[in-house]
Amino acid sequence: MILAQSRIDHETRSGNWPNRVITDYLSDMSASDPDATALIAYRTDTDTVTTLSYGELDRRATCIAGNLSAYGIGPGDVVSFQLPNWWQFVAIHLACVRIGAISNPLMPIFRARELDYMIGFAESKVLIVPRVFQNFDFEALANQLKQTISTLDHVFVIDGAGDNAFESELMCKPPVYPPIASPLSPNDVVQLLYTSGTTGQPKGALHTSNTLIASTRQIAEHLKLGPNDVGFMPAPFAHQIGFCFGMMTPIYIGIPLVIMDIWNPETAIDLIEKYQITYTCASTPFMVDLANVKDVETRKLDKFRYFATAGAPIMEPVVEKVTAKLGVSLIPGWGMTEVSHVTSTKPISALTEPLTDGAAFPGSEVRVVDGAGKVLPPGEVGHLHCRGATLFVGYYKKPELYGLDKDGWFDTGDLAFMDDRGNIRISGRDKDIIIRGGENVPVLEVESLICKMPEVADVAVVAMPDERLGERGCAFVTLSDGASLTFEQMVAFLTAQNLAKQYFPEHLEILEIMPRTPSGKIQKFQLRTWATQLAENGRILWDQPKS
Repeated sequence: MILAQSRIDHETRSGNWPNRVITDYLSDMSASDPDATALIAYRTDTDTVTTLSYGELDRRATCIAGNLSAYGIGPGDVVSFQLPNWWQFVAIHLACVRIGAISNPLMPIFRARELDYMIGFAESKVLIVPRVFQNFDFEALANQLKQTISTLDHVFVIDGAGDNAFESELMCKPPVYPPIASPLSPNDVVQLLYTSGTTGQPKGALHTSNTLIASTRQIAEHLKLGPNDVGFMPAPFAHQIGFCFGMMTPIYIGIPLVIMDIWNPETAIDLIEKYQITYTCASTPFMVDLANVKDVETRKLDKFRYFATAGAPIMEPVVEKVTAKLGVSLIPGWGMTEVSHVTSTKPISALTEPLTDGAAFPGSEVRVVDGAGKVLPPGEVGHLHCRGATLFVGYYKKPELYGLDKDGWFDTGDLAFMDDRGNIRISGRDKDIIIRGGENVPVLEVESLICKMPEVADVAVVAMPDERLGERGCAFVTLSDGASLTFEQMVAFLTAQNLAKQYFPEHLEILEIMPRTPSGKIQKFQLRTWATQLAENGRILWDQPKS
């Protein structure tokens, strides 16, 4: 990856890039107000809260950095960590920045199939995992991966009891050096975050400190966050929304962040009330669940001002319910791993106009174009392009997929239209992905696995609308001669294939003939129509013969 000097010059001259790294902001707070609260971390399995000041977070990050350095980890090395929202996640990323290593956060839902590819492709030297989380033995899986991935030199286990315990190896030993400035340039790669794509294989999006902090600053300025705010992040840190909006923004401002590792809406309401949370950001399911808490309207949530949301479609009934029950203003927006949070609306406290996904933040631009790259007029659906300060700098080991045009525009793969005020509305995707509760589902991978079933002749997986999650997967299949297939059989097969449970289709529909174009391509638009009918009516209103 070579970041063009012309882009560096433009973003610096425009004031969009601060040319600092996140540990600079941590050091500022540690020096000026070391006792100020940085993290309030709720851990479900022990029902405990860990509170860290900025001074203590700085000390722990420096300790981890020193010990990673002692293990030979340095600039450009990839450190993978598969952790829930624990304080260790934050400290590990800060430690990586301190020594110039590249953070590679991995979702806790991933299992052997996904991890073997992701960690191996990244050529990670370190993997840090919990011993057990949600009854899954991460330590055993990590040790298994260490045997098969040649570059993986070290596995460290949080709450471990062996000689690779995180606490004894990375925390308790004295750091090799006192706190120092990061060797990273703000334009060096600091994050490798995987995103699903049309190939069915995840791609590693690369971000620098400048691209991430540009997004962080856009968020802070848009919400007018200040020293009296308290953030709350229930969404996973291993998603870009959790990473930038959740983890980095409070450090950038110097305010407290409350985090939880396992989603429970009742516990979340308790935390929001107890710590006087002022803002959060998460996908649609989180806000729906909060609004459904039985006694939510009697709770003292008067400080809770904003609920920013992205990652899944939001429906008008949800807006009405959430604003009424929680008393917050909703702030829909759009983003993706490659560009973080790019568009946002003004706070919505009531539906007075059609819902949109907002306009581009200052420092970012969006446009809607046709197949030839011509900008379309308002109201016409086309391909969504974006460019600007938050745009990533390439795909790891896949530079040919970066695909910026001569003017620096990036094709997001999403379909959208723009209104006459510059607000966009996502209307679909020309990439084969379902967004289930903010989680991108790699459709082609799921389809390829289902196709391995001897009972299946053909398969297509499409999005089925869902009020809570935004979308769920619906599998349409045709059967081999004489075969039969149940939903339970499909689930058992996918489980045996080590596919992440969140990627499973949640409805199975058997067809006699798969709808196709004259050229032989599956008509997924027709399947989406049927999936919508299934969601709304419980059955397909056949508008063409099944056979």
